[in-house]
Amino acid sequence: MSKPYVRLDKDQAAVLLVDHQAGLLSLVRDIDPDKFKNNVLALADLAKYFKLPTILTTSFENGPNGPLVPELKETFPEAPYIARPGQINAWDNEDFLQAVKATGKKQLIIAGVVTEVCVAFPALSALAEGYDVFVVTDASGTFNEVTRDAAWRRMEQAGAQMMSWFGVACELHRDWRNDIEGLGALFSNHIPDYRNLITSYTALTSGK
Repeated sequence: MSKPYVRLDKDQAAVLLVDHQAGLLSLVRDIDPDKFKNNVLALADLAKYFKLPTILTTSFENGPNGPLVPELKETFPEAPYIARPGQINAWDNEDFLQAVKATGKKQLIIAGVVTEVCVAFPALSALAEGYDVFVVTDASGTFNEVTRDAAWRRMEQAGAQMMSWFGVACELHRDWRNDIEGLGALFSNHIPDYRNLITSYTALTSGK
């Protein structure tokens, strides 16, 4: 039985960036490393653009998992930052859970490393508590396509929606007339081909 369409709403959504740590990023093999980091930063930029509450968390960062990707901390200097001492499932950490609840949002946009653990566990936990969960597939990474696909299926069966960061941005924006230049700039910064499109549009509208 299919689930009714639940549309992302910028007034109802929060972003959870889970364990995008230097050590863990080295494990990602289901997507090109440069593309993957670009997608993670694109998700961060759209969260900032739409002013979505954003929570950063790391797991055992003093161990081999390593520190948070520095660009994320720079993008969200005031965001809740929960360095979990050991809990594998971020939802098991009381500080993280309280930070999520404090947003007051019922739609959670989640991305992280690795997909079948750091993304799937909190996603499944949030779904069990009645949240609408949107997993950003291209800003989440893991060892290979086999483990990734299994994780996607597990989350989908529980009710999570799989989306790309581009899809998330468009669904939040709803209407190009809300801000052509702002969203166009965001896309251009992260999609080289889109930069050509915007350059063409700018030339056309400026009369040059």
